[in-house]
Amino acid sequence: MPAEQPSPAPLVVGVLPGQPPEVLETAVALARSLSTPLLCAYVDEASYVVEWDPARSAHRLSLHPEADNAEIRAATERLRSAIAAVCEVPGVEWTLRTLAGDPARALGRLAADAGAAMIIVGTPDPGLGHRFIAAINGSVAAWLSHHQDRPILIVPPRSSGADRARNDQRGSP
Repeated sequence: MPAEQPSPAPLVVGVLPGQPPEVLETAVALARSLSTPLLCAYVDEASYVVEWDPARSAHRLSLHPEADNAEIRAATERLRSAIAAVCEVPGVEWTLRTLAGDPARALGRLAADAGAAMIIVGTPDPGLGHRFIAAINGSVAAWLSHHQDRPILIVPPRSSGADRARNDQRGSP
């Protein structure tokens, strides 16, 4: 009797509304080529972690937004539709998880809990505002690269936000 094949470790990808498409497109291509599931994760920074004690299991609210109101559900559904437009291709199994708290720590916890093979994140759009926020709060990619024991793939946008805006106005992809 053949031994049952263990399911492959998923890839965790951080997703955001309005995120450059390259992040999810890269994650889908990698998941498809590796025949592994894709675990898309949106972190609601407005929610917060109720408690986190590495010695004990996390409380339910540590992994899920506390509020479950119509606004959060609507935003999640819009995000789910945008993800489905990219992920629903043959050979790719995907799910979406909504998490709470600090994005880097939430993605790291999810990856550890899921036994993920890799975490995939994007870079912030270039510009003074984004650089200022990253300097104050730190970068998700930087924090993960210093505090994870699993590979981190950082996907830059193909073009800057200003270039994308000009292309959108011209009708170019």
